[in-house]
Formats: sequence, structure tokens, C-alpha cells
Amino acid sequence: MSLQLFDLCPLPFWSNTITHTNSKSSTTATSFYHTHPSAILLENCTSKKELYQILPLVIKNGFYNEHVFLAKVIRLLCKFGSISEAASVFEPVEHKLDVLYHALLKGYAKNSSLDDALSFFHRMMCDGVRPVVGDYTCLLELCGGNLDLKRGREIHGQLITNGFGSNLFAMTAAVNLYAKCGQMDDAYKMFEKMPQKDLVTWTTLVAGYAQNGFAKRALHLVSQMQEAGQKPDSVTLVSVLPAVADMKALRIGRSIHGYAFRSGFESLVNVSNALLDMYFKCGSARIARMVFEGMSRKSIVSWNTVIGGSAQNGESEEAYATFLKMLDEREVPTRVTIMGALLACANLGDLEGGRFVHRLLDQLKLDFDVSVMNSLISMYSKCKRVDIAASIFDHLKEKTNVTWNAMILGYAQNGCVEEALNLFCMMQSQGTKLDCFTLVGVITALAEFSVNHQAKWIHGLAIRTYMDKNVFVSTALVDMYAKCGAIKTARKLFDMMQERHVITWNAMIDGYGTHGLGKEALDLFKEMQKGAVKPNDITFLSVISACSHSGFVEEGLFLFKSMKEDYDFEPNLDHYSAMVDLLGRAGRLDDAWNFLQGMTVKPGISVLGAMLGACKIHKNVELGERVAEKLFELDPNEGGYHVLLANIYASNSMWDKVAKVRRVMEKKGLHKTPGCSLVEMRNEVHTFYSGSTNHPESKRIYAFLETLGDEIKGAGYVPETNSIQDVEENLKEQLLSSHSERLAIAYGLLNTSPGTTIHIRKNLRVCGDCHEATKYISLVTGREIIVRDLRRFHHFKNGNCSCGDYW
Repeated sequence: MSLQLFDLCPLPFWSNTITHTNSKSSTTATSFYHTHPSAILLENCTSKKELYQILPLVIKNGFYNEHVFLAKVIRLLCKFGSISEAASVFEPVEHKLDVLYHALLKGYAKNSSLDDALSFFHRMMCDGVRPVVGDYTCLLELCGGNLDLKRGREIHGQLITNGFGSNLFAMTAAVNLYAKCGQMDDAYKMFEKMPQKDLVTWTTLVAGYAQNGFAKRALHLVSQMQEAGQKPDSVTLVSVLPAVADMKALRIGRSIHGYAFRSGFESLVNVSNALLDMYFKCGSARIARMVFEGMSRKSIVSWNTVIGGSAQNGESEEAYATFLKMLDEREVPTRVTIMGALLACANLGDLEGGRFVHRLLDQLKLDFDVSVMNSLISMYSKCKRVDIAASIFDHLKEKTNVTWNAMILGYAQNGCVEEALNLFCMMQSQGTKLDCFTLVGVITALAEFSVNHQAKWIHGLAIRTYMDKNVFVSTALVDMYAKCGAIKTARKLFDMMQERHVITWNAMIDGYGTHGLGKEALDLFKEMQKGAVKPNDITFLSVISACSHSGFVEEGLFLFKSMKEDYDFEPNLDHYSAMVDLLGRAGRLDDAWNFLQGMTVKPGISVLGAMLGACKIHKNVELGERVAEKLFELDPNEGGYHVLLANIYASNSMWDKVAKVRRVMEKKGLHKTPGCSLVEMRNEVHTFYSGSTNHPESKRIYAFLETLGDEIKGAGYVPETNSIQDVEENLKEQLLSSHSERLAIAYGLLNTSPGTTIHIRKNLRVCGDCHEATKYISLVTGREIIVRDLRRFHHFKNGNCSCGDYW
């Protein structure tokens, strides 16, 4: 009879034949167990399908009522996840031996809930079966996996009561329980009391310390273990490497890698995966990739670690390329793969790549996974398609606080302040609990809005919710106050912080830079170099930009060199752009051009844009035309660069070429971005556009500006009208005085009491005439006027500007 005939036989067919057993037949079965073909087949069974093919042979040979065979069948069914079918084998047996209870209990512990497992354990006790060590260890493991400390302690108590208090395996299981539940003091007490300890015991405690954030203790324990004569095995290495990663202890990680190589463990996939994770988290992506390339066998965890690790280390192009290579090798992506690929696309701003990943996750039926959808929302937000992100958010049936946070931050990153605040209010109204990341999203939105009143409101909320001490919230507050012009408040908060991450230092250094306080930025960078927190590539970008805003050319050149030589950071396009800006702004246009020509990567739009901006400042037509030509090749439809070129021509009175640029813009349908300025007044934000008259107080504002214009002229102000063509001189002055920041300043002066500081936010760079006029306005009115433009802050006071006319 072919076994294939029984392939489709339902389990009850053979389980119903199990009605009795006796010790004599059990002895007979045991004697034949290791030699009979059916027993050999059971020993080598690897799937439920194979088991169903073997069972008819067991029944045919009369072994269906033998305990030794029944126990094996139960264990196999439990191994294959069929706990209900294992129970259907167990229940019909009239005189059950203890071994059947022990086998089924382990099955419940592995495949069912803690309640089901404990319920069967209670039945076993009622049936008079004496528990063995294995019963307690599997239940303790299940309690640990469920983080159920209360019932775990009860099992531990029963274990001791039944005389297993000194059993090595039982006590190791108890140590594991307390470690899994975060009770490391209890775990260590158990460990200390044990009369003997094996490698598993030591490794269990090491893993506990590593998983509960006690990285140094985990590493110290490994040293103690070796002193006690225990040699770490592969499991020990996999347990301790996460602790090395948490500490970013690269030197120790390399030492462990060497040990793994000498011991032959490097060839094990789980060890290599742990090494990959450690190297990425220690910032050594290059070594991590070498480990990956050297792996003879790669698991899905290997691919996921490289994709996620590369993206998190700023190597998103490498991450996405690895993702595509993984697909080429027919590996099936998991939710972790998809989240890593989405992060890479988000970092790159790669909308098309992100859409490809979106289609793939739909095919894989991962659109139900809330974590994946949260990553999708973040990706679309960072790719400037917050509308798609919002649509995904609206259609999600299940939303966690992470989902709300992702959408709030998405709105914030895209300048949709009102939408971010509305969503925050909706989140609270629906009873979703806010956390520190919720506040970070709202603070980020308000930082872009640059309104002091709302900055103080969110700061107060952080204090009331006891989250103001959280390092991420505190860092966001530092950044927000700096972007609201309150640089002294930002520094005060920075100094009060007990814990600072690299992003905290970056926020404060960048704040100083945008306020034109280059010396303070450099001093803070030097202070950072002396501490435990090491600069990253963003730190160097911030401090070089600070040098650029303050004219510290030599210092900036030194920092760029140090970044490569002392810190081994490869400059990206943002660093190159900052260096071109540094040299060009200082008038060293030839040096800036030569630097640009010598770049190891092809200059991007940001680099060429910085070069064109420098040509505008220094009115260099010839070089400006060369740069503009390259820019238009990269992005011919960006109106801003056409306007910049036209301004270069205008500053040199080359009106025919100005007209030519304008005709090109008109033909392509390109428009100049209208100037827009915001001013907060009595908890309301008022918006002004250049030349607009739609504000309710427009007549009063323009009348005041006319009077104010006479006052500042009397103080020495001379309008810069040479950039305007084909208009009468008095009309030129009217056009200049109707720029958006002038309207906002006038409204602020009219509606505040003497001595009040006026805060203005402008969407474009302040023009030279408005900059000069505002200096005189601050002089004749005795007011401090703070203007945040596209690039930086200008603090006008007593006829002077904090930028020193260098912007």
C-alpha cells in the first residue's frame, strides 16, 4: 500500500483508533523503536505533510497504541504548530503515561497562550502527574516571553517547593524570566545563589543586561565569565554584541570580531548578522559591508540589517541599491525590508523609488501593517508629497500614536503649520495619548512659523506634561527658540540640559550660525570636541555655514579639511555648497569656482545655486552667466535662478539682457516667487505680500510708510533705485517701500507700544535696499526689529544690523 494514498486522510481517522495501551506493549515498542522503519521515518520527519504520510505505516504495524510512538507523534504535531491535533491524539488514550503530559505541555507552551498552557499544567497536577524540570522551564520561558512577572514568580515558587531549587536548568530558566521582565536585580540575585553555573547561565545573564540597557554591565560580565573559566560561544557573542552597539564601542567590537574569526564563529549567519548590526550602529558602514560581502550565506535578517543600517548611516543610495539587489536574488522582502527601503527613499527624496516600494508592499499584502504604513507616510512627507501622506493617513483604519506623530511631523516638515496644529488638536480630542515625539512634531512646526507666543505655549505644555527634560523635546525647543529669534533663550535651555545628543549640539551651533554669531558657533564646536559626544557630518555642515555667515573663511577651510582628515567624513553636496558659499560670499569668486571645478562628485543644484548667489552679491556677470548656463541644464524650469541672473544684469544696468531673461521666463511660464512677510500681533499672524493692499489697515500702513520714509531720509537713508528700470524715480521709491517686510514692519510699529521688539518672518532673502532702510527705521523709532529671512536672522537695533552688512 502506497503511503501517498493516506496523504489526504484526516487526523481523526487514525486518532480514533487509539483506545488503550499497556506496559508490555510499550516495552515491545521501545525495543523496536530505533530499528523499525516507521520509527526511523518519524525520527527524520520534517513537515506535517510527511507526518501524515508516515502515520498509516504506524497504524498498519500496530504501533498506534504505543506510548513511545504516541509521544513522538504529539511532539511532532506540536513542533509543526498543530496543538489542537496533538490534543486529539492525547485525549483518547485511557491510561496516559506521564511522558504524554510532558510532551503536550511543551506543545501548549510553544504554540498556545500562557492561559492555555497553565490550564493544562493545572489539569496535569490534578491528574496526579508529578512535574519534571522541563515542565517548569518551558512555563518560565513562556511567562518571560509574555512579560508576566506575577505568574512567573508563582511558577518559580512551585519549582522550589517541588525540590528543584538547586537544579541548574531550572534556575537558569528563572534567571531568564527575571531578565526578560526587566528585573535585573532579581536575576542577578538568582545568579549569585546558584552553586554551579554553566555557559548557558552566564550567557542568559549577559543577554539580560544587554537587552535591558545595561551595556557596560553586560561587557563586564563577559570578562568575569572568562575569568571563571567559561569560554564564550556563538550565543554569547550574539548576546553581547548589541551591548557593544549601544555603547558604540567600536574597538571592543573589533576585538570580539577577531575572537569570532579565530573561533570559527564568523561563518555562522547569526554571528555575522550581529556583527553587521554592531558595525552599522558604531558608524562603520564600510566594515559592515565588507562583512556582508564576505558572508557565504545570507539570511533575510542580513539583507534587512544592511538596508536599514546603510539608510540610518546616511548611505541611502547604497541602501536602496542593496534592496534592489536583494529583489534580483529572489529574496522575499519582509515588513522590516520595506521599512528600510522606505527610509532610504525618504532620505533621498526619491519619490519614484518610494512609489515602487509602495506598489511592492501592496503586492505583499503589507498594507495592513501599521508600522509599514507609518513609514510610508513619512516617506511621502519627506518627498514633498504630504497630500499623498495625508490621504494614506485618512484611510488608515488603525492609527497608533506613532501614526499621528508621523503625520504631524510630515505637515511640519512641509511648512503646513496650521494643518499640523489642527491634527494635534484632533489627536487630543480623540483621546490618543501624546508622547515626546508628538511634541517634537508640533515644536518643529512652530519653529518654522517663528512665532514667539506659540513657542512659549508649546514650551509650557512640555513642562506641564513633564516632557521638557526629554532630550529630543529639549533639543526641539532649543532649535525652535533659535528659529524664533530668541537665541539667548535657546542657549539657556541648552546649558540646562543634563543630557545632550549630537543633534542638540548641532541645533545650537546652527542657531548661532543663522544669527550671524560665528565666533559663538566656533567656540561651542571646540567645547563639543572636548566632550564625549562626537561631531557628525551635520555638525560640520552647521559650523562651516556659521563661518560662511560671519566671513570666517580660513576657519571654514580648516574645518572642511579636518572633517575629511581627522574624522574620516566624506563631504556631500551640502558640504560643498557651504564651502562655495563661504568663499563666494567673501568675494573669492575664483577660489569658489576652482573649488567647484575640483569636486570629486558632479556639482548639484545647491552648489551651483550658491555660486550664482555669490555672483549676484559681487555683481560678476561673466561668471554668473557660466554658472547660470549649468544650472539651467540641471533645472531649466526653476524660476528663482532666472530671477537671480536677471538681478545680476540689473545690478550692472544691462537692461537688454534683463528683458531677455524675462522673455524666456514668460515663454516658459515661469514666475518670480512673490515676497511674503509675516508678523504676529495679539496672538494673530498677519501676512503681507509685496505691493498688496488687501489688509484692512492698508491705507493707514501706506500713509505711515510715507511719513516714515521722510524720517529715515532725514537720518541719512538713500534709496537704492538702480535695480529698477523704466519707472519714474518717485515710483521707484514707492515700489521699494511697498516690499512685504516694510509693510509688516509698519503694521508692527503701528500696533505695538514703544520699546516692543518687532519680529518679522520673510520667505525670501532681504534685499539690499530693505536692509538699509530697516537699519534707519530701527534708529529713528528706537525699536529693535528682528527679521528672519530665507537664510538667516538680522537683528536691527540703533541703526545697525547684527550681520555687519555681511549676508
